Amino acid sequence: MPLSTPDKPWLFRTYAGHSTAAASNRLYRTNLAKGQTGLSVAFDLPTQTGYDPDHALSRGEVGKVGVPVSHLGDMRALFDGIPLEKMNTSMTINATAPWLLSLYVAAADEQGANRKLLQGTTQNDLIKEYLSRGTYVFAPTPSMRLTTDVIAWTYTEMPKWNPMNVCSYHLQEAGATPVQELAFALATAVAVLDNVKKTGVVPQAEFGDAVGRISFFVNAGMRFVTEICKMRAFGRLWDEITRDRYGVTEEKNRRFRYGVQVNSLGLTEQQPENNVYRILLEALAVTLSRDARARAVQLPAWNEALGLPRPWDQQWSLRMQQILAYETDLLEFADIFDGSAEIEAKVSELVAQAKEELAAIEAMGGAVAAVESSYMKQKLVESNTRRLEAIEAGKQTVVGVNRFQETEPSPLTTGEGSILTVPPEVEEEAIERLKAWRAARDAKAVDKALADLRSAAAEGRNVMEPSIAAARAGVTTGEWGATLRDVFGEYRAPTGVGRAARDTGGDLAAVRTSVDEVSKALGRRLKFLVGKPGLDGHSNGAEQIAVRARDCGMEVVYEGIRLTPAQIVNAALEEGVHAVGLSILSGSHLALVGDVVARMKASGLGEVPVVVGGIIPPEDAEALREMGVAAVYTPKDFQITDIMADVVRIVADRAAA
Repeated sequence: MPLSTPDKPWLFRTYAGHSTAAASNRLYRTNLAKGQTGLSVAFDLPTQTGYDPDHALSRGEVGKVGVPVSHLGDMRALFDGIPLEKMNTSMTINATAPWLLSLYVAAADEQGANRKLLQGTTQNDLIKEYLSRGTYVFAPTPSMRLTTDVIAWTYTEMPKWNPMNVCSYHLQEAGATPVQELAFALATAVAVLDNVKKTGVVPQAEFGDAVGRISFFVNAGMRFVTEICKMRAFGRLWDEITRDRYGVTEEKNRRFRYGVQVNSLGLTEQQPENNVYRILLEALAVTLSRDARARAVQLPAWNEALGLPRPWDQQWSLRMQQILAYETDLLEFADIFDGSAEIEAKVSELVAQAKEELAAIEAMGGAVAAVESSYMKQKLVESNTRRLEAIEAGKQTVVGVNRFQETEPSPLTTGEGSILTVPPEVEEEAIERLKAWRAARDAKAVDKALADLRSAAAEGRNVMEPSIAAARAGVTTGEWGATLRDVFGEYRAPTGVGRAARDTGGDLAAVRTSVDEVSKALGRRLKFLVGKPGLDGHSNGAEQIAVRARDCGMEVVYEGIRLTPAQIVNAALEEGVHAVGLSILSGSHLALVGDVVARMKASGLGEVPVVVGGIIPPEDAEALREMGVAAVYTPKDFQITDIMADVVRIVADRAAA
């Protein structure tokens, strides 16, 4: 039935940040002028993993997938002219969340903002980082401690701030089914809240208010009706968990509050203009049901499978939200799905299945134990394998990819500047600015601030106030990260590829025969190294390549994410591999592949073929081939078994030569 007063629209956001703080600031101010109502900050990979631009692992990564923020000067520049007291800012940051929030608070203090009025979100969900995104630094126990520190500190100092966005978005990107997305995200929330309750950092009488500040960040895929039902199931399950497990009595504190970025996994390189329809349908899935409507929506751009979107591309996605909110009657009605037997049946089914999965995780000891045992990671790898097999076999239709492939050339994707690229000098300039920042600060104040931070971390005290003091003293992101690495150590999460997946994706028999024949000619089993150089933690593609290569009979070397070119070449040398496959999705392929190829030649491995996969524009693919790369694969090469056959052929040809 119609509402007496139409609802207010959700927050309109675009996920943005690249190159430099100054360039990102210009983008933010432009987007706000176009009607965007909240900011969503994308940080580059060095910032997300606690490194400065001049660290060896930062090479090729500075400013590529987000904005580099190395110190308070960068944070000032990022929000120059934007009154933080009046802004709602979402920061997609996890392992270094306490540090980036500290820089944000220090910048807001300089603006004269009242901390009690600051609104926004730090994602701060490390469990999903072990499973899907890969920007973790520390082991689960210290990571949980840092998450709890942020929750406890913001509860008293920034009561309007959401200290944690339980993030199921990347779970779906890693292949999660709706049931897995529900169960794994809710298990994460339970693990965090159990820890907050156990540590007593929030008074028991006020625990419900702390629960009310926990928000979620979800994904909406193409199975439109199922996604609507998933969101209604999320709300039902969260209400039940907060009421029964934590005794939260106030309805507003039990509300499932979520923001959404709709699915990027389904965006296609082929016929990319079709992505506009996909994005719109996915947006409807999280806005149509009033009782399960998103509080904030950010939409990807139609061309993100090709590279970084331009401001115009982001504007197109923003206009989609505005048309939906202001030109339709969507906000004028109560929930249009109440009373639907079909919707209720699907919601009940999802709730029941998610409860079964939650019970299984609880029996293991909770989400942290399920991460450490590799249970959740293996489940994601397996479900992603099934998804890819269905696409390869044509059982799941993707328009323009495995059906309806005939197409007219798209005028949207041609011409110079059709996608945004980050110039290579950005990294060099960032390093020069970093040197100038270090030279201008008070070294004694920096040393004292880092010593205080180290003591707080080692003694179990909350790290937020020492981190804010460090931000004011001029400490850099890399120095903050190095200090906590010294205290907590580092961690390498399970890869989830230990068990071979099903082999129904294409005809493996022919490839297995080829592997056997080539192995016989080589005198030993064909050995394939799958490597992820740099800081890109999107490991889904690399995992699927490793699993399929193993299913095809190759011996596979895969050590997970975040390796330097030197480490990859050393592994290739020690393992005596016959081919090296590099997976890079962060746009840093030219610098990192060039480094790997040069090091391989210097180490006497120049005859070992290198193949590369990632989001790689045609001109970059040609540059890689000129470096000596044997083959380049992009999202359009979705038949993984065909890639395996190609690798075997390349090895055979190289061996014969």
